[in-house]
Amino acid sequence: MKILHNYNLKRYNSFGLNVKTDHFIDVSSVNELRKVLLDNEFRTNKKFILGGGSNVLFVNDYKGLVIKNSIPGIEIISEDDSSAIVEAGAGVVWDELVQFCIDRNLGGIENLSLIPGSTGAAPIQNIGAYGQELKDTFIELKGIFTESGEDKIFNKFECNFSYRNSIFKGELKNKFIVTSIKLKLNKNPHLNTSYKQLGEQLLNQGINNPTLGDVRQTVIKIRKQKLPDPNVIGNAGSFFKNPIVAKEKYLILKKSFPEMINYQIDDNHIKIAAGWLIENCGWKGKRNGNVGTYLNHALVIVNYGDATGDEILDFEMHIKQAVEFKFGIRLENEVNIIN
Repeated sequence: MKILHNYNLKRYNSFGLNVKTDHFIDVSSVNELRKVLLDNEFRTNKKFILGGGSNVLFVNDYKGLVIKNSIPGIEIISEDDSSAIVEAGAGVVWDELVQFCIDRNLGGIENLSLIPGSTGAAPIQNIGAYGQELKDTFIELKGIFTESGEDKIFNKFECNFSYRNSIFKGELKNKFIVTSIKLKLNKNPHLNTSYKQLGEQLLNQGINNPTLGDVRQTVIKIRKQKLPDPNVIGNAGSFFKNPIVAKEKYLILKKSFPEMINYQIDDNHIKIAAGWLIENCGWKGKRNGNVGTYLNHALVIVNYGDATGDEILDFEMHIKQAVEFKFGIRLENEVNIIN
């Protein structure tokens, strides 16, 4: 186990920002993780747990210890005629877990194909796409408290899942490290193709009775068409959450903007497409120096060159101001801002 000092994080954040951390360590087991947490040299250090680096914005150099969580392993731990429980280490690439399940005809996370990042980050964000969310298949996770080094298992209820949120983004932010998760997958899955773009794309391909593999490949195709490859253009995917507003507010807005893209959450709440709001404020494809919104998707902020975290933060602030001025809606960041 080797601690690196004054370490450059450029290849560990998908924005490709040239930032450094005082100390860096890559851990590949629970024992290694516990050892570094309890090391007297770092007990009092500020700590940040890094997964795939696909949902973070480092505004400046990090003054503390960055722990790269690389705990491996995927295993079917139990199964019956209808389902299987799969456990995966937090360091597993999320899309590799999706492929593992589809290869074994286990359904429930196929719509989450090609979401970047690690498996350990998935419950923190309660990742979701095309009508599925992690919480739909989630059973429990294991992890360690950063201060005490104590183990704990969190069940689904204890995680307080909501839209792109969990207890680990709230009261336990930076206080708990996920080491593995368990999901319950279906051997006779009911495929969810209700999301308009997914259903239309399948029909356009002449696929009337899709398989898990068909859904996965179609989702991958859509995502590649809409979103930039971070290996080519630095980005962290969707920068903002889709705002959820009271139905009364939505109905008022709808009178002025009848074409507004929306999704009903329940009888009293409507989710509005943040990308549509940003685009209708004139920010789609807009660029300011090294920072801009992606030409094909207004929800994605990109690093066109040598942008700094401060430049990206300034750019996103102006987007928020424009949306709030026109629609009276304050956008929330989906990306984790690290100061």
